[in-house]
Amino acid sequence: MTMKVIESVAGMMEFSRQLHLQHQRIGLVPTMGYLHEGHLSLIRLVREKSDRVVVSIFVNPSQFAPGEDFEKYPRDFERDQSLCRQEGVDCIFHPAAAEMYPSAHRTSVITDQLADKLCGLSRPTHFQGVTTIVAKLFNIIRPDIAVFGQKDAQQSLIIRRMVSDLNFPVQILVAPIVRETDGLALSSRNKYLSPAQRAAAPVLFQALQEAEHLLQSGETDSNKIRAAMMAKIQAVPEAGLDYLAIVDFQQLEPVQQIASGTLIAVAAYFGATRLIDNIIIA
Repeated sequence: MTMKVIESVAGMMEFSRQLHLQHQRIGLVPTMGYLHEGHLSLIRLVREKSDRVVVSIFVNPSQFAPGEDFEKYPRDFERDQSLCRQEGVDCIFHPAAAEMYPSAHRTSVITDQLADKLCGLSRPTHFQGVTTIVAKLFNIIRPDIAVFGQKDAQQSLIIRRMVSDLNFPVQILVAPIVRETDGLALSSRNKYLSPAQRAAAPVLFQALQEAEHLLQSGETDSNKIRAAMMAKIQAVPEAGLDYLAIVDFQQLEPVQQIASGTLIAVAAYFGATRLIDNIIIA
């Protein structure tokens, strides 16, 4: 099949309908474009588990608050097309904002409690935008499988809850974080970093490694591990800490003792660029 690029909701729904009539299993990789190796790893994972792969490329305005980087968010659709073609993607869904959010659009999907913590504290409207666009993509594309990255751990938890609560017939996969050789988690926003900020940014992963080292040595007190991580991050002038959370990965509530299923998550600003990273304790 030659890779299709579909820009209309109606066209995407018809393409999906035809695939389902042929009993084709659809895998979806939702993205905002400016694809990197992390995205490509998601495409490869879903390719193994589906007959047809759809990649959505849509910079979703509803998940950006006023003053955030919606206008300058990196975009390079021609490059994205080339990468998708190389990875054997069957279809790119690339709608305009007016196609996804016509003027009469008034409905949103709200996930409370889980969305009010961690990234939700500094980005209070973000997850409502995420759940709304993902719900729309699920209804338009009707995927059997959708894959998200662990870097956005809170997002993946919220989407799993939405899928369960609203009975979407979609299997959710969460793929491991893909990193640069120095440990920095791949992100489209990394391109914003100045050379000095880029050199400093791996401190987030280094702090997470410090937590793992302490756990391996027998320390499980979250306050002690948090203090050690904070010291490492605060020693880097370029890093402005947003949050450092040690929580259970079901309710995102703080834990005193770190055990299996604990999420250790960190967000920090490097200049105006906000980066996130995390580990989940096995």
